[in-house]
Amino acid sequence: MERTDGYGDPTKVMVAVNESSLKGYPHPSISSRSAFEWTLSKLVRSNFSGFKLLFLHVQVPDEDGFDDMDSIYASPADFKSMKERNKIRGLHLLEFFVNHCHELGINCEAWIRKGDPKEVICSEVKRVQPDMLVVGSRGLGPFQRVFVGTVSEFCVKHADCPVVTIRRNATECPQDPVDD
Repeated sequence: MERTDGYGDPTKVMVAVNESSLKGYPHPSISSRSAFEWTLSKLVRSNFSGFKLLFLHVQVPDEDGFDDMDSIYASPADFKSMKERNKIRGLHLLEFFVNHCHELGINCEAWIRKGDPKEVICSEVKRVQPDMLVVGSRGLGPFQRVFVGTVSEFCVKHADCPVVTIRRNATECPQDPVDD
């Protein structure tokens, strides 16, 4: 008999991930890696079939739309190749998480969106309807939060599902806590 009450479905956990501000693509940020590792060790544990992990990476376009100011753009093809290069970088970042899930036998999906991470993550939560959102947090102090703002704080207040924020380990914090 087929269950229709939803209790047989795997728990959908969305994990918002971004690239390292120190190492760049394809390396995940310290807080993204921490959120992923926490999800595996504290939620999934060994119940691999009981979960489906949903990885979302939001690429932030520069204010002027140019990521590489030293390049010369002479044709429409140049702009197309720039957009393709950025998409490929994001795919390599997601590949890190997807490969780890497949090695463990955990069902997962991953995708990229563009825009303001706070807004896009909350919009994707509304669209996909995960059971939970896991986001990394840099653990910034009140002074830094005023100037930098935090995606995790916004998601806690605005996402349409429970949100777990995972602070990175103190041993992994770079000299400048804004870096990740």
